Parts: sequence; C-alpha cells; structure tokens
Amino acid sequence: MKTTLISAAELAALPSDQVLVVDCRKDLADPAKGRRDYLDGHIPGAVYAELDADLSDLSLQSQGMGRHPLPSAEAFSSVLGRWGWRPGLQVVAYDAASGALAAARLWWLLRFAAERAVAVLDGGYGAWLAAGLPVETVVPLRTATTVAVRFEPAAAVLDHAALHAAPVPLLIDARAMPRYRGDVEPLDPVAGHVPGALNRPFADNLAADGRFKDASELRREFLALIGPRAPADVLHMCGSGVTACHNLLAMEHIGLGGSRLYAPSWSGWVSDRSRAVATGG
Repeated sequence: MKTTLISAAELAALPSDQVLVVDCRKDLADPAKGRRDYLDGHIPGAVYAELDADLSDLSLQSQGMGRHPLPSAEAFSSVLGRWGWRPGLQVVAYDAASGALAAARLWWLLRFAAERAVAVLDGGYGAWLAAGLPVETVVPLRTATTVAVRFEPAAAVLDHAALHAAPVPLLIDARAMPRYRGDVEPLDPVAGHVPGALNRPFADNLAADGRFKDASELRREFLALIGPRAPADVLHMCGSGVTACHNLLAMEHIGLGGSRLYAPSWSGWVSDRSRAVATGG
C-alpha cells in the first residue's frame, strides 16, 4: 500500500486491476486544457478528475468558501463510484506538476475520508514520459460502484473562525513568494497574505527534476519552518485550498503527519473585505 508518493516504475509494476489511476491535470488559466491533455494521451487505464466539477463544489463560492470549496462527502462518493472505486483499492493520482495542480487535492480528499491507500505520482506525468512508459488515448470503461465515504471530523479542516481561536495555529501559505508578498495577484481580487502567515512555496518541495526532494532534506526544511510546533498545530493554505495540499502531502511523507488544511484559503479570506491583509515579506 502506497500512502504518500509512488514512483513511475512502482506504478508501472502494479497489476491494472489492483489500482485506480486518476489523471488530475489542470491549468487554471485555461480550465479545459487538462481534459484536452488527458484525451491527447494519459497513463493507461487512467480516469480523469476535473478539479472544478469532481474535487470541488463551486456552488459554495458565494458563501465565502474560496474559489475551490470542498465537495460534500455525498458528492465525492458519487465521483468515486463513477470511477469504479471501492474501499481499499489503491489510488494513484497524478498531474503535470508533481501533485501541485490537483493530484495532492485528491490525495487529501481521500485521506479526509479515512482512506490510506492513496499516493501521488512523484514527478507527475512528466516522470512517466521520461521513463519511456506507454500512454494511451482510449478513455477506459470502468464498472461503476456504489460507495458512501464519510469525511473525518472537522478538526482536519478549518474555516475562517479557527484562525482566531486559541491556540492560534501556525499558518503556512503555499503560494509563490510574489503572490504571498502582494507584488502580484493574478487570480484573486486582493493581493497579500493573512497576517502572521509564513510562506513555504509548494515548489520548494521539489528538486530540479520535478520530483520531491530527498525526505531528509525536506524534513530539515519543515522542522526549521515550524520550530517547536507540533504538526497538529500547523494549518496549510494557498490561493484556494488546492496547492496547500502539496505542503500537507510533503509533511506527511516525511513523518510529520497531522497538519491541517485551511480550505477557503486566501480567496476565501478576502471574500470579506473587512479582514486584515498583510503585504511584504
């Protein structure tokens, strides 16, 4: 059972009937590009997960829950059933950014539903291609299942009020530093960050080849960042609660499990213009 990361070689060695592979590619600047890329070629047997429709509930955007509000357990169960998933079946998610553009979000949603057998393809689709492994354009026909997952207690995911509750969590922002500082803001109406939040761009988790850094190096970096805080006191955020899952995955991979997600993230925070905004580093 793989629970955090899996290599392309390890995935290729798994029997097809013992794994559900999910293509999560997404381009926020071109919402339809991920599906086009999937149809142009994907890992054999992979189904496609649409971030906006399958891993989010956009109907909640107007309620201050950010650009990618979490789906309900019922809606997520329906998606899993459409893919032919069953409890205990190994899931491997991938995208074009070593998990940062929705694969880690799927990983986190399944973990939120108390499923452990889920991993992200280290290096993403690029690592699969670099290994010379086969691709296909055929959309697989999987037999639908009926499943009903339940999300874990809300302690695993926190909302706006939790940022002001005692004890105050350590908030880590996964966005690139220019967005964190407020130098630029391509997606949300206000630039900057939540006062007190630290910056850990998700890209800092990756080596030059697009794979995750060595676990010992990642552990040193995260321990330096969180100091004496326990992982349970760490709360992750980003622009809309998607790339934040990359930092959460990284911490879980290096044995610092138990950190949590501020799901509305920056887009949810600035939905109320009375909330304070910080800029600079």
